[in-house]
Amino acid sequence: MKKSSSYAAGRLIGSIVMGMLSIWGALALWFQIPGGMTLRALAVGLWCALAVVSLALWWRARRARMMLPWLAAMGLLAAWWSAILPSHQRVWADDVARMAGGRLKGDIVTLDQVRNFDWRSDSDYTQRWEARNYDLAQLRSVDVALSYWMGPAIAHTLVSFGFADGRYLTFSIEIRKERGESFSAIPGLFKRYEAVLVAADERDILRVRTNVRDEDMYLYRVRMSPQAMRSLFLAYLDEGERLKRAPRFYNTLTANCTTIVFEMARRIDPGLPLDWRLLASGYLDRYLYGIGALAGGGDFAALRHAAHITAKARAADQDGDFSARIRR
Repeated sequence: MKKSSSYAAGRLIGSIVMGMLSIWGALALWFQIPGGMTLRALAVGLWCALAVVSLALWWRARRARMMLPWLAAMGLLAAWWSAILPSHQRVWADDVARMAGGRLKGDIVTLDQVRNFDWRSDSDYTQRWEARNYDLAQLRSVDVALSYWMGPAIAHTLVSFGFADGRYLTFSIEIRKERGESFSAIPGLFKRYEAVLVAADERDILRVRTNVRDEDMYLYRVRMSPQAMRSLFLAYLDEGERLKRAPRFYNTLTANCTTIVFEMARRIDPGLPLDWRLLASGYLDRYLYGIGALAGGGDFAALRHAAHITAKARAADQDGDFSARIRR
């Protein structure tokens, strides 16, 4: 009796694991099988039928060997999945067509691909990619921008560096969209998008989100020492060079606009704590407040109210003094 109960418990656990792997396999096939919807639906249908039949036979015959066809198919699926590799060779959307990279000589950083688009709409814009020099000895501030586009739990994270001459350079880890492609969270779990580092002028990269894409944005000053600011800036350059040397998939949960920044920051301060709000990026500001990383006094509600810049950004629009106006 005891042996029978243990076997039943083992089958139940095995069935749950099999069910989860089958769901993962179905989604992997759906988002990665090339071809039209008919071919994808056929592949997913056959996969699900194999899983259901195998599971039913296992429970009915009570013999583990009934699972061998499904296990063999799972092995083939895993081998196919591991062969899907990221690439630099695709037809990219204009705003992510070039990758940020730079050279450091003393305190002077030379960036050869700073984006400075003039956006009129999401599909109507003037492209500008500029070479710029920045003096790290004149680095004065670091700001974190959270741009909300899908409810309160999800935000895109951007980091902006301010210099004594009034210029701001913003770094953003994004999906490297192919032309005509748009982001969706679930496909982002299944090797659908590569990652790219964009370095851009604030009037481009913040304004396109607030004024063109109607996102809601908060901008927070981060409390950092000059050495830590410099280290984070250089960490972005290193990340850009890594991505240029070896493409990497963007992952909605594990390798996104927030977690990659956290990885860089943790190389500077290994003591930064892990937290669920690093995954629910819309609450990143609460995480930063909790570890004492946000500058300014008062409680969190007051800081958040002061950080809300959407209306200021829309009013500033194409003003050359955009960065100063959103901070007044």
